[in-house]
Amino acid sequence: MNSIISSQQTSRELTDKQQLFLDSLVETQGDAKQAAALAGYSGGHYQVLKSLKNEVLELTKDVLAHNAPKAAFKLLEIMDSDKPIPQASNKLNAAQSLLDRVGVSKSEKLDINLQTSGGIFIMPDKAPINIEAEDVEYEEEPYFQEEETRSEQPYVGETNEGEEE
Repeated sequence: MNSIISSQQTSRELTDKQQLFLDSLVETQGDAKQAAALAGYSGGHYQVLKSLKNEVLELTKDVLAHNAPKAAFKLLEIMDSDKPIPQASNKLNAAQSLLDRVGVSKSEKLDINLQTSGGIFIMPDKAPINIEAEDVEYEEEPYFQEEETRSEQPYVGETNEGEEE
């Protein structure tokens, strides 16, 4: 695990105490409370984590990257084994998850084949059309007859109240 610490490059200068905390974090396998105590911090390890957030995230990425080959070999071991492996599905999921997080994941390929019978036809710009209107006078004829004339002439099949059929 010490090779992980030495490969970590920080963008800012860390105090000896902060660097000791990061080293201890790896040695304690992520136990921040124990790492803070080993580095000499008294009390809240949350403040230490907060102040070293970016460095802890970089360290975490490095730990995952260094363990990616182990995950790959575990996948192969599970795949090639003829014997039953205890908790094989959990180990498989953990290995796949670790590989996904470090960027080694299955690629998804989308193949689109579109066959068309025609091409694209681009029309020219439309020219504006000017329409000149002319004044026209016309007489309006009633479309429907007045109510009075309608009642005098019943429709076919309609009878007035006093008439017999």
